[in-house]
Amino acid sequence: MKPKPLFLLVLLASVAGLRAADAPVTDGFHFVKTVGAISEYTLDANGLQVLLLPDHSAPVITFMVTYRVGSRNEVTGTTGATHLLEHLMFKGSVHFNKEQGNKVDQVLDPIGATNNATTWVDRTNYYETFGSEHLPVIVELEADRMRGLLLRESDRRPEMTVVRNEFERGENSPFQALMKDIMSAAYVAHPYHHSTLGWRSDIEKVSIEKLREFYDTFYWPDNATVTVVGDFQPAAALDLIRKYYAPIPRAPKPIPTLYTEEPEQTGPRHVVVKRAGRLGVVGIGHKIPAATHPDAPAVTVLSLILTDGKNSRLYQALTDQSLSTGVSGFPFPTHDPSLHFTFIPLAPGATHEQVEKIAVEQIERLKRDGVTAAEVQAAVAKYLADSAFQRDGTYAIADNLNTDIAVGDWTLFYRLDDAIKQVTPADVQRVAQKYFNVDQSTTGWFVPIAAAQPAAPAKK
Repeated sequence: MKPKPLFLLVLLASVAGLRAADAPVTDGFHFVKTVGAISEYTLDANGLQVLLLPDHSAPVITFMVTYRVGSRNEVTGTTGATHLLEHLMFKGSVHFNKEQGNKVDQVLDPIGATNNATTWVDRTNYYETFGSEHLPVIVELEADRMRGLLLRESDRRPEMTVVRNEFERGENSPFQALMKDIMSAAYVAHPYHHSTLGWRSDIEKVSIEKLREFYDTFYWPDNATVTVVGDFQPAAALDLIRKYYAPIPRAPKPIPTLYTEEPEQTGPRHVVVKRAGRLGVVGIGHKIPAATHPDAPAVTVLSLILTDGKNSRLYQALTDQSLSTGVSGFPFPTHDPSLHFTFIPLAPGATHEQVEKIAVEQIERLKRDGVTAAEVQAAVAKYLADSAFQRDGTYAIADNLNTDIAVGDWTLFYRLDDAIKQVTPADVQRVAQKYFNVDQSTTGWFVPIAAAQPAAPAKK
């Protein structure tokens, strides 16, 4: 039986508020709130945030640890440190390592657990999905590597080459290369300027001592959230979390807060990326507010109307006219003010100037004339259907919560769907006029160039 799509739980009752009476009382924890089906606790010993969502429809659990550290916390010299540490977190901790024959894969593979980790601008997360009877060893493993990471130079050297290969693959992707350069041009002060993978020289040259310093700054329980989704008993799960996490102290110093704000942009910016390739791409980044801002739902609906599917404004104006091979767009949901990206791959014979001009004209037309109620209704329906699909299963639920934790409010998991339903045509026109302005935009062109051909051998 498939787990129930969690957004449906919001429709069952207006109980998305405090429900202390329904939450188990467990020594060592402070109950914070219950919203929808999720209960939040704080571990008294060290400030660890815990989110519990029981679902007994299948004997499966996803356990996830989200650290509130990402590329926004990096500076020149340590760009990419969060991502490199993500790799090193699998190389051994005090009680789980290859020397003892119980490193991460040696523990998880025999029990059929899937596991991985991801790094983004605002967070890093580590997760496992497994049969519910294995929860004790999973909690023990994750707690051990929170503060017991070995961080050896002998592991850094080979893992650096793996990370560098990821970087190089990104350089060969027109979309990734263009996105990186648009972000770098759009942000001149805020560290969203740096790509999550980091700059190549930092990847290659960062020392194990620098990585240890970064780890010792951010990887603490009071800078983390443990999320448990699936087939478990809340009181038993809390007992396990207390057993393995309570001995870990709080950070000895306050976790550094980012206070740098991006200055107002006062004119359009333009970047050009010339690489080997076949077709060009036009990318446009517009400055938008953070994911927790009240305007974020209307920006999401605006994005769908402009770029999603064959009925979208830009698809009809460009793809239907044989000027592009498709259109895509999305707002980055981030902790700090972000970008909305629009990407338009060019059809053969189309020019960058032509496609950019039409895209800008369509945006200006929307700002001037607004959108129809039918367009908003279709966009909202599409969003809600995708939201339900994206929450099918314990990992999918945890992954959605991971994004909401990172931007600063896990209750967006429920509240955003409701907010999307309230968006009106006037809201869409208002946010288009407020944020989708040329003077606050950064446009990028990917210009393909022919790959160099090897020289013919000289005739004898």
